[in-house]
Amino acid sequence: MRGWMWGVAGVSFVINLLTLTGPIFMLQIYDRVLVSGSVPTLVVIGCLALALYLFFGVLEALRSRVLLRIGQQVDAKLSPEAYSLSTEVPTRIGAKGREVRPVQDLDAVTQFMTGQGPAAIFDIPWLPVYLSVIFLFHSLLGFVALAGALAICTLVLLNELYSRRPAALAARMRGRRESLVEESRRNAEAVQAMGMSPALSGLWSAENFNFLARQRLAADWSGVFSSAIKTVRFTLQSAILAVGAWLAIGQEISPGVMIACSIMTARALSPVEQVVAHWRGFVAARQGFRRLREMLGFQSERTQNVELRLPEKRLIIEQLYCSPVGMQHPVVHGVSMDLEAGDGIAILGPSGSGKSTLLKAIVGTAFVIKGDIRLDGAALDQWSAERRGKLIGYLPQDLQLFDGTVAQNIARFDPSATSGEIIEAATLADVHDLIVRLPQGYDTVIGAGGMALSGGQRQRIALARALFGSPFLLVLDEPNSNLDAEGEAALAMAIQTMRKRGSVVVLVAHRPRAIAAVNKTLCLKDGRAVAMGPTEDVMRKSLVPVPSQVGA
Repeated sequence: MRGWMWGVAGVSFVINLLTLTGPIFMLQIYDRVLVSGSVPTLVVIGCLALALYLFFGVLEALRSRVLLRIGQQVDAKLSPEAYSLSTEVPTRIGAKGREVRPVQDLDAVTQFMTGQGPAAIFDIPWLPVYLSVIFLFHSLLGFVALAGALAICTLVLLNELYSRRPAALAARMRGRRESLVEESRRNAEAVQAMGMSPALSGLWSAENFNFLARQRLAADWSGVFSSAIKTVRFTLQSAILAVGAWLAIGQEISPGVMIACSIMTARALSPVEQVVAHWRGFVAARQGFRRLREMLGFQSERTQNVELRLPEKRLIIEQLYCSPVGMQHPVVHGVSMDLEAGDGIAILGPSGSGKSTLLKAIVGTAFVIKGDIRLDGAALDQWSAERRGKLIGYLPQDLQLFDGTVAQNIARFDPSATSGEIIEAATLADVHDLIVRLPQGYDTVIGAGGMALSGGQRQRIALARALFGSPFLLVLDEPNSNLDAEGEAALAMAIQTMRKRGSVVVLVAHRPRAIAAVNKTLCLKDGRAVAMGPTEDVMRKSLVPVPSQVGA
C-alpha cells in the first residue's frame, strides 16, 4: 500500500495548500477591498476563492475515497490470513489463543483506516508550516501560536500515557466477554438443562462490570484531555485575536493579518483535535495491528517450492514427547510406533493417560517437545494445508459441525467435491440412508442456523467427513462414543475398508467391536507405553476378550 499512501500524502499536500485560501481571502478583503471600496476587485477575488474552494472539496472527497479503498484493500489482502489465524492460533498457544480475535483486530485496523483519523494524521505535519507563516506576519503572534501548539501537543502525549493501559485492558476484557458468550451459546443445552444460567449470568455480570470499569476509565481520561485540548484551542484563538488587535492598534499589523492569523491558527490545530477525537479508534487499530503481527508468527504454513506426493507407505513415530498446547511439560513420554499401509492401531489407557494428546500430535495440533512424526519419511508441515486435507481424516473427541448443508460438512466445504465423492464417504460411514431421510437430504442445513441433529447423527456425519477422499491417515478419537450397535458395526466395517484401501488407522476406543477392526494395540499409562503389539496378544495379556468377527 506504500504507493497509495504516497498518493494520499500528495493529495494532502495540495489540500493543505488550498486551506490557505481562507486566510488569504480574508487578508485581501480587509486590506484591499475595504480600503479601496472596489466591487470588481471583490467579485474577482470572490470567484477565485470559490474556484479554489470547489477544488478543495473535490480533493477532500477524493482523499476519503482513496483511504476507504486502501482500507478495503488491506482487509481483502489480510482477511484470509486473519481467518486462518482464528482457527490456527488456539492450536498453537492453547487457552490464551481463545482470547485472540484476529478478525476483530483486522476490523479495528480497517475501520480506522477508512475513517477521518488517517486524514488528520496526514494534516498534522503541516502544523509547523502554518506556524511559520504566522511568524512571517509577526513574531509575537508566532510565539503565541507556538505556545498554544506546544501545550496541545503536551496534552496529546499525556493522553497517550494515561489512556494506553486502560484502553488495552478494556480491549482484553471485551475479548473475554465475547469468549464467554460464545461458550454459553455453544453449550446452551447443558446450561439450560443443569440450571447453570444464574451462575453464568453472575459470571457475565462480573466480567461486564470489569469491562465497563476499564472502558469508563479509558473514556474518562480521553474525555478529560479532549476537553482540555478544545479549551486550549479556543483560548488560543481568542489570544491570537487579542494580541493581533493590540498589534493592529499599534499599527504594527493590519486588521486583515489579525483575522488571517486567527484562521490559520484554528486550521493548524484542527488536525490535532481530530486525532484526539479519533484516539480510541487509533489505539484500537494500533493494538490490533500489533497483535496481528505477533500472531502471524504462529502461522505454521510455509511456502513449498516442491509439492510432495501424498504418502502411501507408512507412519513412523520415534521417541515422541508431546503435550497439549500451552503446556511445557510432556504428557506423552517416549512413545514410538511404526505403521505400514493397511495397519490399524487402537490406543488404550485410563483417562488422563495421554491418548487424545497423542492423536492431536499425530495430526499436528499438539505441542511436540521432542521426537519425530513422519509420513513416508516427511514431516507433516512439509505438505501445504490443502495437501494435508487430502492425506488426513480426523474425528476429534469434541466434534463440531459447521453451519451449512450436510453435503458441505461431509466435503469439508471443498467447492470442487463431486456428488459421487460425498455419497461414497456417507455410504462408507453407513449414514447415507439417514441423510436421505432428512427434509432436504444432502442439502439439509445443519448447525446453529439449521436443523438440530442427535449426538449419534452428528458423530456419523463427522465420521463421513473424516472418511471423505479416502485419506491415507485416518485418526479417530472415541469415534463410537455416541453410536448404537448398528453404528458401531458400520464404524468397524469402515475401518476395515479403509485398511484394505491402504490407509493407516489410529483410533482411541474402549469398546471391543471397534478394537477388533485393527491389528495392533498400544496401551498407555501415565503417558508411557506399557504394552504394544498385535491386538489379540495385547488384549489377551490384559484379560479382555476380542470378538473374532466384526459382526459378533
